[in-house]
Amino acid sequence: MTRAYSQDLRDRVIAAVEEEGLSRREAAGRYRISDAAAVRWLQALRQGRRGALAQGGDRRSRLSVHRAWLLALIDAEPDLTLLAVAERLLDEHGVKADAGMLSRFFTGNGISFKKKRLRLRTAPA
Repeated sequence: MTRAYSQDLRDRVIAAVEEEGLSRREAAGRYRISDAAAVRWLQALRQGRRGALAQGGDRRSRLSVHRAWLLALIDAEPDLTLLAVAERLLDEHGVKADAGMLSRFFTGNGISFKKKRLRLRTAPA
């Protein structure tokens, strides 16, 4: 993900337009940013916002509500695959989860799914 332009650059572009009387396109050319960025920054200033908008989304887990149930399920049936856990979660609680979401949840709760030592060999010695 790209980063927002610095607040210092935003302030310089705004000052060039407001104080020096440059057009938005001229200020954009001077500071080597797109015309659209300069236009948006000045529109945001007119609306009372000077800084960048927040980036990223809500990354809270929907699984934390079902933590006790998930941990009890893994304790009762440790051989379940993540896809099987996802199916059970959908059937019993109506929560849609994929293997990646479940993997992050279990890793965050200190549970790892290691293969048993006896299953490491795939062919006779």
